[in-house]
Amino acid sequence: MLNYKIRVYYEDTDAQGVVYYANYLRFFERARTEFLRNAGYEQKKLMKEGLIFVVRNVEMSLLKPAHLDDELSVNTELLKLGRVSFDFKQEIIFASNIITTAIIQCGCLDSNKFTPSPLPEYLHNGMKKLI
Repeated sequence: MLNYKIRVYYEDTDAQGVVYYANYLRFFERARTEFLRNAGYEQKKLMKEGLIFVVRNVEMSLLKPAHLDDELSVNTELLKLGRVSFDFKQEIIFASNIITTAIIQCGCLDSNKFTPSPLPEYLHNGMKKLI
């Protein structure tokens, strides 16, 4: 599991100073990117190899709001790893309380054809160590 810290800025909030719901997806994205970086994932390298990662499904529960200036912890863990697809469990925590949870299903595509493509062996092996 990776714990990623993020601060809520003004741009993340609505007129009431509460995090706008869609911005939780951005927080999750940043944390997943850092999680995958630990497995050897480099976006530029993967793009040069003609591969991209896509989100194919999101299940998110908003339990409590986050506010301007809150420091949040985003926990990320790999739930499932296949040859082409991989699923994450993520949660956002503030003051020891889980405020948002998500299951995010991702896949690897050929960037030219937009068809499923196996993960490169080096990355699959790196991700396998994090499960």
